[in-house]
Amino acid sequence: MAAIEPSGLHPGERDSSCPQEGIPRPSGSLELAQEYLQQFKVTMTQLQQIQASLLCSMEQALKGQDSPAPSVRMLPTYVRSTPHGTEQGDFLVLELGATGASLRVLWVTLTGTKEHSVETRSQEFVIPQEVILGAGQQLFDFAARCLSEFLDAYPVENQGLKLGFNFSFPCHQTGLDKSTLISWTKGFRCSGVEGQDVVQLLRDAIQRQGTYNIDVVAMVNDTVGTMMGCELGTRPCEVGLIVDTGTNACYMEEARHVAALDEDRGRTCVSIEWGSFYDEEALGPVLTTFDDALDHESLVPGAQRFEKMIGGLYLGELVRLVLVHLSQHGVLFGGCASPALLSQNSILLEHVAKMEDPATGIAHVHTVLQGLGLSPQASDAELVQRVCMAVCTRAAQLCASALAAVLSRLQHSREQQTLHVAVATGGRVFEWHPRFLCILKETVMLLAPECDVSFIPSVDGGGRGVAMVTAVAARLATHRRILEETLAPFQLSLEQLTAVQAQMREAMIRGLQGESSSLRMLPTYVRATPDGSERGDFLALDLGGTNFRVLLVRVAEGSVQITNQVYSIPEYVAQGSGQKLFDHIVDCIVDFQKRQGLSGQSLPLGFTFSFPCKQLGLDQGILLNWTKGFNASGCEGQDVVYLLREAIRRRQAVELNVVAIVNDTVGTMMSCGYDDPCCEMGLIVGTGTNACYMEELRNVASVPGDSGHMCINMEWGAFGDDGSLSMLGTCFDASVDQASINPGKQRFEKMISGMYLGEIVRHILLHLTSLGVLFRGQKTQCLQTRDIFKTKFLSEIESDSLALRQVRAILEDLGLTLTSDDALMVLEVCQAVSRRAAQLCGAGVAAVVEKIRENRGLQELTVSVGVDGTLYKLHPHFSRLVSVTVRKLAPQCTVTFLQSEDGSGKGAALVTAVACRLTQMACV
Repeated sequence: MAAIEPSGLHPGERDSSCPQEGIPRPSGSLELAQEYLQQFKVTMTQLQQIQASLLCSMEQALKGQDSPAPSVRMLPTYVRSTPHGTEQGDFLVLELGATGASLRVLWVTLTGTKEHSVETRSQEFVIPQEVILGAGQQLFDFAARCLSEFLDAYPVENQGLKLGFNFSFPCHQTGLDKSTLISWTKGFRCSGVEGQDVVQLLRDAIQRQGTYNIDVVAMVNDTVGTMMGCELGTRPCEVGLIVDTGTNACYMEEARHVAALDEDRGRTCVSIEWGSFYDEEALGPVLTTFDDALDHESLVPGAQRFEKMIGGLYLGELVRLVLVHLSQHGVLFGGCASPALLSQNSILLEHVAKMEDPATGIAHVHTVLQGLGLSPQASDAELVQRVCMAVCTRAAQLCASALAAVLSRLQHSREQQTLHVAVATGGRVFEWHPRFLCILKETVMLLAPECDVSFIPSVDGGGRGVAMVTAVAARLATHRRILEETLAPFQLSLEQLTAVQAQMREAMIRGLQGESSSLRMLPTYVRATPDGSERGDFLALDLGGTNFRVLLVRVAEGSVQITNQVYSIPEYVAQGSGQKLFDHIVDCIVDFQKRQGLSGQSLPLGFTFSFPCKQLGLDQGILLNWTKGFNASGCEGQDVVYLLREAIRRRQAVELNVVAIVNDTVGTMMSCGYDDPCCEMGLIVGTGTNACYMEELRNVASVPGDSGHMCINMEWGAFGDDGSLSMLGTCFDASVDQASINPGKQRFEKMISGMYLGEIVRHILLHLTSLGVLFRGQKTQCLQTRDIFKTKFLSEIESDSLALRQVRAILEDLGLTLTSDDALMVLEVCQAVSRRAAQLCGAGVAAVVEKIRENRGLQELTVSVGVDGTLYKLHPHFSRLVSVTVRKLAPQCTVTFLQSEDGSGKGAALVTAVACRLTQMACV
């Protein structure tokens, strides 16, 4: 692999955006120096190895692996969101340790517009030496006095001023506003602070001062401040990069990947602390003898090896060591090195920046060297400039390899084919070395070609950036409060659920006795569930839409075999005469019999008729009204079994024995009852919701008899239509109800079933958007479109297997422009609405099973519930929440939920089979 030239490009390439070097190749001494400068050249292969090694170390640290110990720390900063441009208000910033023996107080105003921040004023305070070396309380009291003095100079309202704290010392952060000092640096030696929460120490000092009501909201390091302080652009700024005296980076990681957080949703900013990165296999080959010498003479030999190749504190020293070496070998300065050149740290970052400048660098070389007591020749000056370029080029390339590792990590965790991201840059190396950024960009393009990266200079990360972190935290806290207040009515307590259970129980009793009740409690004339002895062949019809099915159900010992055929009902038939409709149905039955070789046989038939009916007997059902696009004349108010039998009679040669008309909820119970004799309740939670159960016949006032059982169709979707559920209704439920085709009706169903949950969510999202909590307060046409938010989206969004990226994709497909914060809040809204639905459903089930238990005078009841419906079956948590609620509300009942298979078909046939069995028993 060819070496990368000091420009950061492959041989022969040049970036026109970079300053032109324009340096003629010196003769003689330059050739002799090449072997030394060659040590600073890094190949593409070496950079890729460093990139891969750093990425591996990052992933180790994220997972919390400590063997082998990762060389980067990956510290969560608890910054969970980036700015989105609506942040506004006044914020205080206290900066301690960033500028040596001083602290800075800033007042930053954010306007919530594109030009979103204005630093109106700041003041620097010199910290006395006795404070720096004194007691910790003395330091924080000094900081509190500086805050008061700063605020005293301006008329400000003393009402909950929010402060961000930039504390530039090594800390262990355990929350946005919790951070423990690990050790003092930079000459500070205040006693009683190491091992303490510095945010709390500052709060205590502010309280002792007692002048202003200041809330310390966030503790921020300068790298995070850099990321948060950059101007908003067309793409999210989710990486911060600092190359100053030291170097570090941070980025927004998926929280589920950070083992230290134990969270599975959202994002958090992670500080990589990459200055400590070291891998002998990857970094060893690019270390020079000069790096080793610098490390040996440093305060902490062996530590921060990566930072010592990149950070501005070390670039000047590396240049000095090379110049000393060259002079000692007679290549520079006639073989003579001045005492100043031999003195450690005599060449600084600003010297290197000036000497490297292609236009004025040679003049600066002469000035700097003369200041060191040297008298350079022209060839000396050219070679010194070349040394500066070699050292800085390597630094930029190494920094690029580390940044490429971060970008690769981001792209992988977001599962994006092309990553579009902005990187905020800060630090004096970027400010003073335009060429550094050029090389960095070029190298990143080579190492991460699948990443589309823009670089944005950060404006005062320690000031404005810290204010922005504070503002974002304040925004999130406000939005969190509004969200919790909005969703609070959906959080049902055990007391509320117990009340619902009791109200349903009372409504059941009134309905059974024929009294006024929101539960109709309709007898279905199904008097028993399967006992496993049913045998034979049965036909079933399933009519509930523009397609209907004819089924042959063979019931044998231990098995039920189903053969079915789907037939369509043309619109002209569905909306023509009733005679035409039922003649068409019989024609389809005859066709099915021919296909199955059943012609001439008279098989018992069960008819699932999914339209509103009043049932007068097992084989008598009066159609109340058509729905679902049907409008066949002459049917409403008529017995649909009679209409079917009349059509059979008209066909003459056909013999069919219509035994039962079946409600789909009853079919669900019977379908599961064949496999489990304990199944005595049916439940449907799909587009609509309903339940049925086996009641003691003596309790059913409308049917004569005192012994035996009767399956009751509760029609529980109408529960609460008498106002008994008004205490649970929200303004969002009211909006959905008013916009429905039957306002004031089916109130329980409208809080539970799939037809309505998506609409409830949509109304909540509209409300939160109007308050500026979601989607930056921008209402889209999409969100104002009725029924755009399907209930299936709740199931998809709440799926545990979906990453936040996929949740965002679902919402973006609806035309919603959103952030990760928005996606999280939409998730919470969906969870609240579906949780309430499942809990209300569970309260209903608890009322039913408790009724069965008390009917039978049992201390404990074991019962099964047959369930069908897309919401129950497809939602990732609905079934579990129903079960949990039932266990809490009916602790004396052991309830098993069984998912039904083909309740409309198999269930109808089993209703017929049970009826035939009972008839045979009666004859015997």
